Amino acid sequence: MDRISLTGVTATGYHGVFDFERREGQPFVVDAVLHLDFSQAAESDDVRDTAHYGEVAGRITDWITGEPLNLIEGLAVRMAEGLLKEFRIQAVEITVHKPKAPIEVPFGDVAVSVYRERT
Repeated sequence: MDRISLTGVTATGYHGVFDFERREGQPFVVDAVLHLDFSQAAESDDVRDTAHYGEVAGRITDWITGEPLNLIEGLAVRMAEGLLKEFRIQAVEITVHKPKAPIEVPFGDVAVSVYRERT
C-alpha cells in the first residue's frame, strides 16, 4: 500500500478533562498517514484519484477546533474513522499530540495513535 504522510497539522482545541482546558484551549498537533493505492492517480495525474492532502488537513483542523472531548483518544478515533468515510483511503494512522498537557513534571510531548482500516 502506498502512503501519504501529513505531519504537524496544528490548531487550537478545547479538549481535556479540566475546566481550564475547555475554557482557555491549547495547541494540538496531528500527524496522519493515509494508506491507499496510487496506481490510478499516477496514471491519470488527477488529484481526484488520490486523497487530496489539503482537504485532509482542513478536516483535521475542523476536528481539532470542533466539539470538545475529554480525551485525545476519542479525538484520534473520531479523525481516523471520519477520514476513512470521507476520502479514498484504505487505512489511516492518526497521532494526536498534546504538547501543553497539564502534567506536573517536565515532559516533551504526550501523544496517542490509532490505526483504522476499511473492513
